[in-house]
Amino acid sequence: MRVPWAKRLDGVLGLPAAGVVLALAVAPAVAADPATGGAERLVQAYPAHLSGVDGNDLVWRDGTRMAVSDGTGAKDFDALLDRPDIADMFALPYRPGPPAAQPALNEDPGRIRFEPFFRKMYGDCTRGEVKRHLRAVRWLGGGTVEVTTVNGVADRLEDVVRDLARLPDTLKPFLVPSAGTFNCRPIAGTKRWSMHAYGAAIDIGTRFADYWRWARPSGGAIPYANRIPFEIVEVFERHGFIWGGKWYHYDTMHFEYRPELLR
Repeated sequence: MRVPWAKRLDGVLGLPAAGVVLALAVAPAVAADPATGGAERLVQAYPAHLSGVDGNDLVWRDGTRMAVSDGTGAKDFDALLDRPDIADMFALPYRPGPPAAQPALNEDPGRIRFEPFFRKMYGDCTRGEVKRHLRAVRWLGGGTVEVTTVNGVADRLEDVVRDLARLPDTLKPFLVPSAGTFNCRPIAGTKRWSMHAYGAAIDIGTRFADYWRWARPSGGAIPYANRIPFEIVEVFERHGFIWGGKWYHYDTMHFEYRPELLR
């Protein structure tokens, strides 16, 4: 199935929008911007937890300090994923709105996560700290999903549901049933924790979902695929959720609450 926004990608690099094979290349080193810009965005996005930035420190309201930059300079893509600092989370900008092109090689804005930051804010699911903050939110088509109340994520998801319910009925099959929210697990194939482990992510229906691990690489590159209409993505972005369909390592059913990347 083709979706309207994807049609605008036809002809990019002379290749079709669906199933394009991106040229294989070695991922370049990406230098994180100076820390203060990204850290200030975190303070604006999470004011209940953060009080400000002091030099190279992100200051929490309980007095905890976290270094924004670890001082190691430029990192390659694997290091950004596995050994990021706070500044690195902003190394790849997330661009709200309809995609102008398919993601470039290793363009994964939002997949770089400094885990100590999210673990302190949402809790450690292995210790039961996340579960105590979960609340059931009624999903489309009946039934409920559980997400955290921290940062008002449950409230924001209720806003998403309200706006999704106003979309044409032809879009409902992309959403129902939800493939899940809270799940205390690492990301598949890694030791990194998923945002599902904090109760701050949701997967919509799998029927029309595409996932990079399901793809058959050609020449070492991952062919891009997406069937989720952008009308759905726009609703989530409006309420602070980023979309995994804007990643080179795409996960088109996945949305996670990351308002700092949408400001």
